Amino acid sequence: MTTVFHFFFVPFSIGMGFLVAVMETIYAVKKDKVYLDMAKFWGKIFLLSFAVGIVTGIIQEFQFGMNWSEYSRFMGDVFGAPLAIEALLAFFIESVFIGIWMFTWDRFRPGVHAFMIWMTSIGTMLSAIWILAANSFMQAPTGFKINNATGRIQLTDFGAVISNPQLWRAFPHVILAAFMTAGVVITGMSAWGLLRKKKNENHFFKTSLRFGLWASLIFAILSAGAGDLQTQQIITDQPMKFAATEGVYEDTKDPAPWTVVELIDAKNHKASGQVDVPGVLSILAYHKLSGSVKGMNTINKELHAKYDKKFGKDMNYYVPPKTLFWSFRVMTGFDALIMLTSIVGLVFSRKKKDTIESHKWMLVVLGICIWVPFIANSAGWFITEFGRYPWIVYGLFTIAQAVSPTSTVASLLFSNIVYFLLFTLLGGVMVVYSRRTLHHGPYYEEADSKQNVDPFAKEAFGK
Repeated sequence: MTTVFHFFFVPFSIGMGFLVAVMETIYAVKKDKVYLDMAKFWGKIFLLSFAVGIVTGIIQEFQFGMNWSEYSRFMGDVFGAPLAIEALLAFFIESVFIGIWMFTWDRFRPGVHAFMIWMTSIGTMLSAIWILAANSFMQAPTGFKINNATGRIQLTDFGAVISNPQLWRAFPHVILAAFMTAGVVITGMSAWGLLRKKKNENHFFKTSLRFGLWASLIFAILSAGAGDLQTQQIITDQPMKFAATEGVYEDTKDPAPWTVVELIDAKNHKASGQVDVPGVLSILAYHKLSGSVKGMNTINKELHAKYDKKFGKDMNYYVPPKTLFWSFRVMTGFDALIMLTSIVGLVFSRKKKDTIESHKWMLVVLGICIWVPFIANSAGWFITEFGRYPWIVYGLFTIAQAVSPTSTVASLLFSNIVYFLLFTLLGGVMVVYSRRTLHHGPYYEEADSKQNVDPFAKEAFGK
């Protein structure tokens, strides 16, 4: 729960930081004031997401010690290195430059000030690299040895950890999805802004809408391509995960059909009622018109043959098939939905025939789509994490081994209730303040600043 909630805000803040940097750069080059207004306005939303993301990340680290202490002991030597670099390097860059950027709008030339938000954006992406480096080790361990005396992992080759193929297939997918998420949110909030029909805000929200639509479309396409590259690595490193995302229990024929929907019997390891598209799975898996795909039953036998000596014959190597099968379809389906709505929105808002405001239903659809990338991102994270079952570190350490020995059902229930309430509060704060920022509009502070003076300025004390 803590990881999923934290992951609501991580891609969003990474994406918003990047797109705000693009906006301010366009202003620095073109000197079109609307892009400066956009950078300031959407920068507020970025700051909100950044703040909430930090808080949820801190809570997540508390949980490592509370509920996963055995995992922390086992993985500490490897997990600690990238997290320490993330805190000392990436987060330091983010925190320094975001502060300078926030308070120096009128103190630097546009290009210099844009540099500050670019450094902030680069810092957020560097943070993602180091976090994903740790997670990629959990997916496919590299550069380590087991200390027989302590039973823990020891880092032997840091270069192997940061060059892990899992990392460099996951990172582009996560980052591009983050950019897409920010584009969809900008589009949706701009759509709601246009529905309010304030004349002085029309040009601002129309420009923001077009900007968000282009970002949504471009990065949805690129994210799908990066996801395909990541899938190729999953087929090699975690074939059970891939088979589960496609609902394949028995080895397929050659070429392999792609299953659109099916009924899954997880207890008996069977599937029925498939609606198949012939040959498509071979194209998706191998980028060619031939090739069969191993089923979960075959892979389970192979894993038993490989790990029974270490983990025993009673180990269950089947991942949750329903979760992975439907999460994959939610993720890819919503990505396709974003592409479709972006294309339609761009057609309706094109300069030669701008009719988007007369199609209120389209603005409402774009507004509702604000939530779509968050659901898609969560579905993708489910695939990543549930697909590693029963391992917390693939092939080395199980989920059951990782749990704190002092954890009880009562303590887990209590801590999760507390976390859930806290996360609900944080999420509510984010939504309320984002909504308030939207209702105030892009020119709220400019109007308000004319009526207020610095409380310590001489004007505040009269003549």
